[in-house]
Amino acid sequence: MERFFLQPADRKDAETAMALIDEAKKFLKTQGIDQWQTGYPDMKTIGEDISHGRGYFIVDGSKIAAYLCIDFAGEVSYETLQGKWKSDLPYAVVHRMAICGEYRGQGIASIAFRLTEKLCIQKGIYSVRVDTDENNTIMRHVLSKNGFNYCGTIWFDNNEKYAYEKILKREVSVNGAV
Repeated sequence: MERFFLQPADRKDAETAMALIDEAKKFLKTQGIDQWQTGYPDMKTIGEDISHGRGYFIVDGSKIAAYLCIDFAGEVSYETLQGKWKSDLPYAVVHRMAICGEYRGQGIASIAFRLTEKLCIQKGIYSVRVDTDENNTIMRHVLSKNGFNYCGTIWFDNNEKYAYEKILKREVSVNGAV
Protein backbone atom coordinates (compact mmCIF):
# COMPACT_ATOMS: atom_id res chain seq x y z
CA MET A 1 0.00 0.00 0.00
CA GLU A 2 1.25 3.45 -0.86
CA ARG A 3 2.05 5.89 1.91
CA PHE A 4 1.21 9.45 0.77
CA PHE A 5 -2.05 10.76 -0.67
CA LEU A 6 -3.39 14.05 -1.97
CA GLN A 7 -6.52 15.03 -0.02
CA PRO A 8 -8.71 18.07 -0.76
CA ALA A 9 -8.88 20.46 2.19
CA ASP A 10 -12.27 21.20 3.73
CA ARG A 11 -13.46 24.45 5.35
CA LYS A 12 -12.89 22.92 8.78
CA ASP A 13 -9.23 22.42 7.79
CA ALA A 14 -8.42 26.12 7.20
CA GLU A 15 -6.73 26.61 10.58
CA THR A 16 -4.60 23.50 10.08
CA ALA A 17 -3.53 24.75 6.65
CA MET A 18 -2.76 28.21 8.05
CA ALA A 19 -0.70 26.68 10.87
CA LEU A 20 1.44 24.92 8.24
CA ILE A 21 1.81 28.19 6.31
CA ASP A 22 2.84 30.03 9.50
CA GLU A 23 5.37 27.31 10.33
CA ALA A 24 6.78 27.59 6.78
CA LYS A 25 7.01 31.39 7.11
CA LYS A 26 9.14 30.97 10.23
CA PHE A 27 11.34 28.38 8.53
CA LEU A 28 11.88 30.64 5.50
CA LYS A 29 12.83 33.50 7.79
CA THR A 30 15.42 31.37 9.63
CA GLN A 31 16.89 30.48 6.23
CA GLY A 32 17.24 34.16 5.33
CA ILE A 33 14.54 33.88 2.65
CA ASP A 34 12.27 36.93 2.33
CA GLN A 35 9.42 34.98 0.73
CA TRP A 36 6.14 35.11 2.69
CA GLN A 37 7.45 37.67 5.19
CA THR A 38 4.93 40.43 4.36
CA GLY A 39 1.73 38.76 5.59
CA TYR A 40 0.99 36.79 2.42
CA PRO A 41 -0.37 34.15 2.40
CA ASP A 42 -2.96 34.84 5.06
CA MET A 43 -6.15 33.17 6.32
CA LYS A 44 -8.22 34.90 3.63
CA THR A 45 -5.96 33.40 0.91
CA ILE A 46 -6.19 29.92 2.45
CA GLY A 47 -9.97 30.25 2.85
CA GLU A 48 -10.25 31.16 -0.84
CA ASP A 49 -8.08 28.18 -1.80
CA ILE A 50 -10.36 25.85 0.11
CA SER A 51 -13.68 27.41 -0.97
CA HIS A 52 -12.59 27.22 -4.63
CA GLY A 53 -11.53 23.56 -4.30
CA ARG A 54 -7.82 24.22 -4.86
CA GLY A 55 -6.47 23.64 -1.32
CA TYR A 56 -4.92 20.21 -0.72
CA PHE A 57 -3.07 18.32 1.98
CA ILE A 58 -0.41 15.68 1.48
CA VAL A 59 -1.45 13.01 3.96
CA ASP A 60 0.74 10.28 5.43
CA GLY A 61 -1.76 7.73 6.73
CA SER A 62 -3.77 9.94 9.07
CA LYS A 63 -1.06 12.62 9.54
CA ILE A 64 -0.87 15.82 7.52
CA ALA A 65 2.59 16.27 5.98
CA ALA A 66 2.02 19.39 3.84
CA TYR A 67 -0.45 21.91 2.42
CA LEU A 68 -0.48 23.29 -1.12
CA CYS A 69 -2.72 25.05 -3.60
CA ILE A 70 -3.24 23.40 -6.99
CA ASP A 71 -5.04 25.88 -9.24
CA PHE A 72 -6.37 24.93 -12.67
CA ALA A 73 -7.69 28.44 -13.42
CA GLY A 74 -4.31 29.91 -14.36
CA GLU A 75 -2.38 32.81 -12.86
CA VAL A 76 -2.82 36.38 -14.07
CA SER A 77 0.76 37.36 -13.22
CA TYR A 78 2.02 34.60 -15.56
CA GLU A 79 0.65 36.55 -18.53
CA THR A 80 3.45 39.09 -18.11
CA LEU A 81 6.33 36.62 -17.94
CA GLN A 82 9.67 38.19 -18.79
CA GLY A 83 10.93 35.18 -20.70
CA LYS A 84 9.17 32.34 -22.52
CA TRP A 85 6.96 29.52 -21.27
CA LYS A 86 7.75 26.01 -22.53
CA SER A 87 4.21 25.62 -23.91
CA ASP A 88 0.87 27.25 -24.57
CA LEU A 89 -0.95 24.25 -23.04
CA PRO A 90 -3.60 24.64 -20.35
CA TYR A 91 -1.74 24.38 -17.05
CA ALA A 92 -2.04 23.92 -13.32
CA VAL A 93 -0.28 26.25 -10.91
CA VAL A 94 1.21 25.09 -7.63
CA HIS A 95 1.20 27.80 -4.98
CA ARG A 96 1.63 28.00 -1.21
CA MET A 97 3.42 24.70 -0.60
CA ALA A 98 4.15 24.37 3.12
CA ILE A 99 5.78 21.26 4.58
CA CYS A 100 5.18 20.26 8.20
CA GLY A 101 8.41 20.59 10.21
CA GLU A 102 8.24 16.93 11.20
CA TYR A 103 8.48 16.00 7.49
CA ARG A 104 10.94 18.66 6.32
CA GLY A 105 13.97 17.19 4.54
CA GLN A 106 12.19 13.93 3.72
CA GLY A 107 11.33 14.61 0.06
CA ILE A 108 7.72 15.67 0.67
CA ALA A 109 7.93 18.51 -1.88
CA SER A 110 8.93 15.99 -4.57
CA ILE A 111 6.07 13.72 -3.49
CA ALA A 112 3.71 16.71 -3.66
CA PHE A 113 4.80 17.42 -7.23
CA ARG A 114 4.36 13.75 -8.26
CA LEU A 115 0.86 13.68 -6.76
CA THR A 116 0.06 17.01 -8.44
CA GLU A 117 1.22 15.60 -11.78
CA LYS A 118 -1.04 12.55 -11.38
CA LEU A 119 -4.01 14.81 -10.60
CA CYS A 120 -3.21 16.95 -13.64
CA ILE A 121 -3.02 13.95 -15.94
CA GLN A 122 -6.35 12.68 -14.58
CA LYS A 123 -7.83 16.06 -15.53
CA GLY A 124 -6.16 16.10 -18.97
CA ILE A 125 -3.71 18.88 -18.03
CA TYR A 126 -0.13 18.35 -19.21
CA SER A 127 1.68 21.44 -17.94
CA VAL A 128 2.49 22.54 -14.38
CA ARG A 129 3.82 26.00 -13.54
CA VAL A 130 5.36 27.27 -10.31
CA ASP A 131 7.07 30.44 -9.14
CA THR A 132 9.34 31.17 -6.20
CA ASP A 133 11.63 33.89 -4.87
CA GLU A 134 15.11 34.20 -6.35
CA ASN A 135 16.69 33.57 -2.95
CA ASN A 136 14.57 30.48 -2.21
CA THR A 137 17.36 28.14 -3.28
CA ILE A 138 15.70 25.21 -1.52
CA MET A 139 12.58 25.38 -3.72
CA ARG A 140 14.61 26.21 -6.82
CA HIS A 141 16.63 23.02 -6.21
CA VAL A 142 13.45 20.96 -5.67
CA LEU A 143 11.98 22.32 -8.92
CA SER A 144 15.11 21.52 -10.91
CA LYS A 145 15.34 18.04 -9.34
CA ASN A 146 11.72 17.37 -10.35
CA GLY A 147 12.14 18.29 -14.02
CA PHE A 148 10.87 21.89 -13.96
CA ASN A 149 12.54 24.30 -16.37
CA TYR A 150 13.29 27.93 -15.58
CA CYS A 151 11.28 30.12 -17.98
CA GLY A 152 11.85 33.70 -16.78
CA THR A 153 10.54 36.09 -14.15
CA ILE A 154 7.15 37.41 -13.09
CA TRP A 155 6.06 40.14 -10.69
CA PHE A 156 3.90 38.92 -7.78
CA ASP A 157 3.31 40.13 -4.21
CA ASN A 158 5.48 43.22 -4.86
CA ASN A 159 8.42 41.03 -5.74
CA GLU A 160 10.16 39.48 -8.72
CA LYS A 161 9.70 35.70 -8.80
CA TYR A 162 11.45 33.00 -10.81
CA ALA A 163 8.94 31.09 -12.95
CA TYR A 164 9.19 27.41 -13.90
CA GLU A 165 7.22 24.98 -16.06
CA LYS A 166 7.16 21.23 -16.49
CA ILE A 167 5.53 19.49 -19.43
CA LEU A 168 3.98 16.17 -18.38
CA LYS A 169 4.12 12.98 -20.40
CA ARG A 170 0.73 11.81 -21.58
CA GLU A 171 1.58 8.11 -21.29
CA VAL A 172 2.25 8.20 -17.53
CA SER A 173 0.03 5.72 -15.71
CA VAL A 174 -2.30 7.15 -13.12
CA ASN A 175 -2.49 5.37 -9.77
CA GLY A 176 -3.82 6.84 -6.53
CA ALA A 177 -0.82 7.45 -4.28
CA VAL A 178 2.97 7.45 -4.31
